Amino acid sequence: MRRVLFSLWYWLPGRRRWDTGITPPELVRFVGSAPAGRALDLGCGTGTNVVYLAQHGWDAVGVDFAPRAVAKARERARRAGVAARFYVGDVTRLGFLTGPFDMALDIGCLHSLATRDRPRYAMELARLVRRGGTYLLYAFAPGGRVAGLARADVGDVFGGSFDVVSVEQGSGPPSAWYTLVRR
Repeated sequence: MRRVLFSLWYWLPGRRRWDTGITPPELVRFVGSAPAGRALDLGCGTGTNVVYLAQHGWDAVGVDFAPRAVAKARERARRAGVAARFYVGDVTRLGFLTGPFDMALDIGCLHSLATRDRPRYAMELARLVRRGGTYLLYAFAPGGRVAGLARADVGDVFGGSFDVVSVEQGSGPPSAWYTLVRR
């Protein structure tokens, strides 16, 4: 049901509250401190961060299940004059992609997946991110208006393949930025 709603929302006029068009400072900081490589944005929406990464020398790929969002992302990249690839797809079934990626990004996608889908998401991510690669995850935390993920939840989902190396309190609703490194 969530997928249908998100897909339909992209047809409505105006901005989505989760699609600000602004690259978060956490990603800006990461890009400023890491050499460019291959990047994957899971739940890329209209492509703000994929375009940002491409503008900074990254070979950037975005995946989202909302065809309208992906169409807008492709148009955003075209207007920005960057080469980026976007796919309509399920983040728990990424067999159409091959790694390795040096970095993966998820801003608000994982916490919206059903608990039963998270292990499959984690397996796909582990398959695609190279050893030593970084995974930046923004997720709502428990205690807000929507279901969230605590540090223990993130550790449980990714513990077999990734180490949580830092957690930063997010601004706004209860949330956190997790930095994980692929084992």
